[in-house]
Amino acid sequence: MFERFTKDARAVVTGAVEHAEKGGARTIDPEHLLLSLIDREDGRASSALAALADRRRLDSVREALVEARRHAGLSQSETEALAGLGIDVAEVVARVEETHGVGAMSGDRAPKGRRSGHRPLDQGTKDVLERSLRIAVARKDRHIGDEHILLALTARPGVPAEVLADHGVTYTSVTRALYGDGESKKAG
Repeated sequence: MFERFTKDARAVVTGAVEHAEKGGARTIDPEHLLLSLIDREDGRASSALAALADRRRLDSVREALVEARRHAGLSQSETEALAGLGIDVAEVVARVEETHGVGAMSGDRAPKGRRSGHRPLDQGTKDVLERSLRIAVARKDRHIGDEHILLALTARPGVPAEVLADHGVTYTSVTRALYGDGESKKAG
Protein backbone atom coordinates (compact mmCIF):
# COMPACT_ATOMS: atom_id res chain seq x y z
CA MET A 1 0.00 0.00 0.00
CA PHE A 2 2.85 2.44 0.75
CA GLU A 3 3.77 2.56 -2.92
CA ARG A 4 0.49 4.45 -3.45
CA PHE A 5 1.44 7.12 -0.90
CA THR A 6 2.51 10.56 -2.11
CA LYS A 7 5.74 12.11 -0.89
CA ASP A 8 3.74 14.18 1.63
CA ALA A 9 1.87 11.13 2.97
CA ARG A 10 5.14 9.23 3.38
CA ALA A 11 6.57 12.22 5.24
CA VAL A 12 3.60 12.08 7.63
CA VAL A 13 4.28 8.41 8.40
CA THR A 14 8.00 9.10 8.81
CA GLY A 15 7.18 11.99 11.16
CA ALA A 16 4.88 9.71 13.15
CA VAL A 17 7.73 7.24 13.58
CA GLU A 18 9.93 10.09 14.84
CA HIS A 19 7.27 11.20 17.32
CA ALA A 20 6.93 7.63 18.61
CA GLU A 21 10.70 7.30 19.00
CA LYS A 22 11.05 10.69 20.69
CA GLY A 23 8.30 9.80 23.16
CA GLY A 24 9.66 6.31 23.80
CA ALA A 25 6.39 4.75 22.59
CA ARG A 26 6.28 1.05 21.92
CA THR A 27 4.09 1.46 18.85
CA ILE A 28 3.16 4.11 16.30
CA ASP A 29 -0.32 5.29 17.23
CA PRO A 30 -2.88 7.46 15.40
CA GLU A 31 -1.92 10.30 17.75
CA HIS A 32 1.59 10.19 16.29
CA LEU A 33 0.13 10.58 12.79
CA LEU A 34 -1.80 13.64 13.92
CA LEU A 35 1.24 15.17 15.62
CA SER A 36 3.19 14.66 12.41
CA LEU A 37 0.44 16.34 10.37
CA ILE A 38 0.45 19.31 12.76
CA ASP A 39 4.22 19.64 12.39
CA ARG A 40 4.13 19.84 8.61
CA GLU A 41 4.11 23.18 6.86
CA ASP A 42 3.39 21.98 3.34
CA GLY A 43 0.96 19.59 1.73
CA ARG A 44 -2.79 19.61 1.30
CA ALA A 45 -3.51 18.53 4.87
CA SER A 46 -1.39 21.36 6.22
CA SER A 47 -3.31 23.83 4.07
CA ALA A 48 -6.63 22.45 5.32
CA LEU A 49 -5.51 22.60 8.95
CA ALA A 50 -4.24 26.17 8.47
CA ALA A 51 -7.62 27.16 7.00
CA LEU A 52 -9.48 25.64 9.95
CA ALA A 53 -7.23 26.38 12.93
CA ASP A 54 -4.51 28.89 13.66
CA ARG A 55 -1.15 27.81 15.13
CA ARG A 56 -2.33 28.53 18.69
CA ARG A 57 -5.32 26.20 18.27
CA LEU A 58 -3.07 23.52 16.76
CA ASP A 59 -0.76 23.87 19.77
CA SER A 60 -3.85 23.31 21.92
CA VAL A 61 -4.57 20.13 19.91
CA ARG A 62 -1.02 18.96 20.63
CA GLU A 63 -1.50 19.65 24.38
CA ALA A 64 -4.82 17.77 24.40
CA LEU A 65 -3.15 14.75 22.78
CA VAL A 66 -0.41 14.78 25.43
CA GLU A 67 -3.03 14.99 28.19
CA ALA A 68 -5.04 12.10 26.70
CA ARG A 69 -1.85 10.03 26.53
CA ARG A 70 -1.20 10.73 30.24
CA HIS A 71 -4.70 9.36 30.89
CA ALA A 72 -3.83 6.01 29.30
CA GLY A 73 -5.18 7.12 25.94
CA LEU A 74 -8.70 7.72 27.21
CA SER A 75 -10.71 10.23 25.22
CA GLN A 76 -12.66 12.97 26.95
CA SER A 77 -15.94 11.13 26.31
CA GLU A 78 -14.49 7.96 27.86
CA THR A 79 -13.28 9.97 30.85
CA GLU A 80 -16.76 11.45 31.24
CA ALA A 81 -18.36 8.00 30.97
CA LEU A 82 -16.09 6.72 33.74
CA ALA A 83 -16.97 9.77 35.84
CA GLY A 84 -20.60 8.75 35.44
CA LEU A 85 -19.65 5.46 37.09
CA GLY A 86 -17.93 7.32 39.94
CA ILE A 87 -14.38 6.90 38.64
CA ASP A 88 -12.32 10.09 38.70
CA VAL A 89 -9.68 9.50 36.01
CA ALA A 90 -7.69 12.59 37.06
CA GLU A 91 -7.47 11.20 40.60
CA VAL A 92 -6.42 7.75 39.36
CA VAL A 93 -3.73 9.33 37.14
CA ALA A 94 -2.49 11.51 40.01
CA ARG A 95 -2.15 8.51 42.33
CA VAL A 96 -0.39 6.36 39.74
CA GLU A 97 1.99 9.20 38.83
CA GLU A 98 2.67 9.89 42.51
CA THR A 99 3.90 6.32 42.86
CA HIS A 100 5.41 5.60 39.45
CA GLY A 101 6.22 9.02 37.97
CA VAL A 102 4.66 11.36 35.43
CA GLY A 103 3.45 9.59 32.32
CA ALA A 104 3.33 6.16 33.95
CA MET A 105 -0.09 5.42 32.46
CA SER A 106 0.81 6.47 28.92
CA GLY A 107 2.07 3.04 27.95
CA ASP A 108 5.00 4.75 26.26
CA ARG A 109 7.71 3.22 28.34
CA ALA A 110 9.65 0.81 26.18
CA PRO A 111 11.07 -2.27 27.90
CA LYS A 112 14.46 -1.73 29.51
CA GLY A 113 17.31 -1.95 27.06
CA ARG A 114 15.12 -0.96 24.13
CA ARG A 115 15.63 2.71 23.34
CA SER A 116 15.34 2.71 19.57
CA GLY A 117 14.68 0.37 16.71
CA HIS A 118 11.64 -0.78 14.81
CA ARG A 119 8.28 0.23 16.23
CA PRO A 120 5.25 -1.46 14.75
CA LEU A 121 2.08 0.33 13.71
CA ASP A 122 -0.64 -0.28 16.25
CA GLN A 123 -4.02 -1.52 15.02
CA GLY A 124 -5.52 1.98 15.18
CA THR A 125 -2.80 3.35 12.89
CA LYS A 126 -3.30 0.46 10.48
CA ASP A 127 -7.01 1.26 10.48
CA VAL A 128 -6.33 4.96 9.75
CA LEU A 129 -4.01 4.12 6.86
CA GLU A 130 -6.49 1.60 5.45
CA ARG A 131 -9.29 4.13 5.76
CA SER A 132 -7.13 6.74 3.99
CA LEU A 133 -6.83 4.28 1.09
CA ARG A 134 -10.62 3.80 1.02
CA ILE A 135 -11.17 7.57 1.08
CA ALA A 136 -8.73 8.05 -1.80
CA VAL A 137 -10.40 5.28 -3.82
CA ALA A 138 -13.87 6.69 -3.12
CA ARG A 139 -12.68 10.08 -4.37
CA LYS A 140 -11.15 8.36 -7.42
CA ASP A 141 -7.70 9.68 -6.48
CA ARG A 142 -4.79 7.65 -7.82
CA HIS A 143 -2.57 8.19 -4.80
CA ILE A 144 -2.99 8.47 -1.05
CA GLY A 145 -2.04 11.95 0.10
CA ASP A 146 -1.60 13.51 3.48
CA GLU A 147 -5.10 14.96 3.11
CA HIS A 148 -6.52 11.41 3.01
CA ILE A 149 -4.70 10.61 6.27
CA LEU A 150 -6.20 13.73 7.89
CA LEU A 151 -9.67 12.80 6.64
CA ALA A 152 -9.23 9.25 7.95
CA LEU A 153 -8.18 10.56 11.37
CA THR A 154 -11.32 12.72 11.56
CA ALA A 155 -13.56 9.87 10.40
CA ARG A 156 -12.30 7.22 12.85
CA PRO A 157 -13.59 7.29 16.42
CA GLY A 158 -10.89 7.92 18.97
CA VAL A 159 -8.74 10.53 20.64
CA PRO A 160 -7.44 12.26 17.46
CA ALA A 161 -10.94 12.74 16.01
CA GLU A 162 -12.36 13.89 19.34
CA VAL A 163 -9.54 16.36 20.00
CA LEU A 164 -9.77 17.73 16.46
CA ALA A 165 -13.55 18.06 16.71
CA ASP A 166 -13.18 19.92 20.01
CA HIS A 167 -11.08 22.42 18.04
CA GLY A 168 -13.55 22.73 15.16
CA VAL A 169 -11.78 20.33 12.80
CA THR A 170 -14.20 17.63 11.63
CA TYR A 171 -14.50 15.36 8.62
CA THR A 172 -17.00 17.75 7.08
CA SER A 173 -14.95 20.89 7.72
CA VAL A 174 -11.76 19.28 6.36
CA THR A 175 -13.62 18.07 3.27
CA ARG A 176 -15.00 21.55 2.75
CA ALA A 177 -11.53 23.11 3.17
CA LEU A 178 -10.02 20.64 0.69
CA TYR A 179 -12.73 20.33 -1.94
CA GLY A 180 -15.28 23.08 -1.40
CA ASP A 181 -18.90 22.93 -0.29
CA GLY A 182 -20.16 20.62 -3.02
CA GLU A 183 -18.28 17.53 -1.86
CA SER A 184 -18.72 17.17 1.88
CA LYS A 185 -20.38 13.74 1.78
CA LYS A 186 -18.65 11.18 3.97
CA ALA A 187 -16.45 8.51 2.34
CA GLY A 188 -14.75 5.63 4.11
